[in-house]
Amino acid sequence: MIPSRSLGPDAPDLPVVGFGGMPLSMTERPSEEIGIEVLHASMDAGMKLLDTADVYCLDNRDIGHNERLMAKAVATWSGDRDSIFIATKGGLIRPEGRWENNARPDHLRKACERSLVALGTERIDLYQLHAPDPAVPLADSVGALADLQQEGKIRWVGLSNVSVAQIDEAGTILSVVTVQNRLNPFFPEAIHDGVVTHCAKLGIGFLAYSPVGGGRLHKKLPEHATITEIAGRYNAEPHEVVLAWVLAQGPSVFIIPGARSQKNALSSVRAAALQLTDEELQLINNAHFSKD
Repeated sequence: MIPSRSLGPDAPDLPVVGFGGMPLSMTERPSEEIGIEVLHASMDAGMKLLDTADVYCLDNRDIGHNERLMAKAVATWSGDRDSIFIATKGGLIRPEGRWENNARPDHLRKACERSLVALGTERIDLYQLHAPDPAVPLADSVGALADLQQEGKIRWVGLSNVSVAQIDEAGTILSVVTVQNRLNPFFPEAIHDGVVTHCAKLGIGFLAYSPVGGGRLHKKLPEHATITEIAGRYNAEPHEVVLAWVLAQGPSVFIIPGARSQKNALSSVRAAALQLTDEELQLINNAHFSKD
């Protein structure tokens, strides 16, 4: 069984390993049938937090692909559908496949209403601002989410790709339940910038995305001397060691690794049972992780 912890203020306890849906809807995505099989296997293994976004798709013509896939997977799952917690995001757009900001209040409202339809629900469990928009005051974007929450269209509000100062600013407008930032040994900024510690102090769930480095960098892990040496001690996969390291960074940390296969999804679950020693954690802290 995957250990659980509080997702955030007044939010439920959830298993610390969730599922990041992005790989199932991007370039080289699997068929819908395989995608649903991966999601079913993940939920069967105890992943209750499913993280998606309207822009997990190919381009603006494909908006909502991952949300619709997750909704279909949950609807056809043989387990307790009410136990599944879906988090989605708004605030980006995908013109011709590019990633661009649009966190204007009117866009966030339209995006949220579109996500409600894609997910087949009347209220989204967790709606996250995908990223602050440099062209829009953060207070305006967060205020739009507060309005949607007041209207009952979203239950809890989260932020993504934010700093400590932005978390605090948003906290003057509404209750921030989660923060989703990148965290892995290649990109440990969330630790160095104090975001992970700040979330723990406030009881905010920290959702670590790209926890093994993302599509390119995770391929370096089987060649990393420190990681492979530690993995050998536990008869574990290198990326399981890295996931265990991420989980050990704070009492409010969750991981949301993605997967395109059942094998990789189930491997991520095993990481939750891997308890690294203080010495091993420090070895990873001190190791060099090349981005080249």
